Amino acid sequence: PNEDQATAESFLPVACAKFQEAHPEWEIEFVFEVCAEGDAGTMVTKDPSAAADVYMFANDQLGTLLQANAIARLGGAALEQVKADNSETMVASVTSGEGVYGVPFTGNTWFMYYDKSVYTEEDIKSLDAMMAKAPVAFPVTNTWYMPAFFFANGGTMFGDGTDGTAGITFGGEAGTAATMYVANALANGTMIDDAGGAGMDALRNGKVSALFSGTWDAKNVADALGDNYAAAQLPCITIDGAEKQMMSFSGSKAFAVNPNSAHMEAAVALAAWLGSAEMQDLHFDLRNGEVIPCATSLLTDAKFSANPAAVAQNDTIANTSKLQPSIPEMGNYWGNAESLGKALANGEVNADNAAELTEKWNTGLNG
Repeated sequence: PNEDQATAESFLPVACAKFQEAHPEWEIEFVFEVCAEGDAGTMVTKDPSAAADVYMFANDQLGTLLQANAIARLGGAALEQVKADNSETMVASVTSGEGVYGVPFTGNTWFMYYDKSVYTEEDIKSLDAMMAKAPVAFPVTNTWYMPAFFFANGGTMFGDGTDGTAGITFGGEAGTAATMYVANALANGTMIDDAGGAGMDALRNGKVSALFSGTWDAKNVADALGDNYAAAQLPCITIDGAEKQMMSFSGSKAFAVNPNSAHMEAAVALAAWLGSAEMQDLHFDLRNGEVIPCATSLLTDAKFSANPAAVAQNDTIANTSKLQPSIPEMGNYWGNAESLGKALANGEVNADNAAELTEKWNTGLNG
């Protein structure tokens, strides 16, 4: 990503210079090009033989990269490092079958920011309790966020996330109830759709007291809330009188090695270096706290344990998330998932049509 290479003081130039100092046996010319982690599955696979020796990717791209033979399986010291540095969830995020294919450098999920002068520690356990006190903003039309309500009410994606034949089960009575939960909250004004920055503007103006986002918004939220800035893992929602746990997608961003590299030994060593605990600490500093480490050895460090966004991200990954599927079948979800969110945001969903719209949506998600 551009943020990691824009100047000579950015993370990649600094970290790579340190790598060269640590490896005088290699004389390396570092060339940096822009590819956001979420675009790796598209850009790298266009021509893997011409792609970078080492690149950064979001773990949901793994299936696509494997299909294109564009990502190398790790072994030896690099594999040992990944397993030693990371939680089981982080290792699983870069695993396919028996192979591990990336060096995680940060978790990737979303969680809840809130105004602690409005909500108590007890309130934030329940979205209903929160909305009873003050409205919240939620990105209803964003397909990365919407599964939270359907997961809460028992929906699944590809079984345990790895079985492409199992499909997505966001329909039926349970799916309809999840749809109506969102529709009712929007209709009565306790939830607004966070589209195009509307949620952050509403937070600044005091029109909402919570919003759902990730670490990239930590500074904006902290600026908006000042001393009342707080963050936490996801709350529960109440459907049919029962509390159900909202669940976000979780995963990682990681360093990968191109199997077509002419310099595999150095490429693997560089990927492991860039994703090491020491470099994660540096990455956090050079990105002004936006890139939260995932190395377990760092999580108890005061720098991170006192950071609300860091704690919320790691709590969410551990307690209120599901590992985002990275199998190729997941590609069908993104292109078809916007329709229901748009209908909800536009006020087109009601008790009379919710079942039909939800079922039609779920059918689309399954191709």
